[in-house]
Amino acid sequence: MNIIFSANWLQEKIKLFLEQEDITIQQYNILRILRGSNSPLSTLQIRERMLDKMSDTSRIAERLVKKELIKKETSTADKRLVDIVITEKGLQALQRLDERNSELDNIVASLTEEEAITLNSLLDKLRSK
Repeated sequence: MNIIFSANWLQEKIKLFLEQEDITIQQYNILRILRGSNSPLSTLQIRERMLDKMSDTSRIAERLVKKELIKKETSTADKRLVDIVITEKGLQALQRLDERNSELDNIVASLTEEEAITLNSLLDKLRSK
């Protein structure tokens, strides 16, 4: 129960962090994936890289299009496909969040470096089964 409680607590902290940019955790994940790819991606490629594989990538992408944080373009390789790219506005939103990243770091500031390493190892071990 402690793991579930802690996961929910942590998600709430991250939601508050992202609130200033009016984006969700899943939208943040998509923006970071697109920024890191340096090339257009399809919704399928994005879904494969997402932390939450159950996310409705198409619906989340549409919300980001409405916010002008990403745009959809016809694929140059295959006109039947749509490529998704991050916009300058999306990059600027991520830059503002990057500048405030210390706020996220403060969430785990009570842990020593050794404790953080141990916690990561234990969580990795838990998911390995």
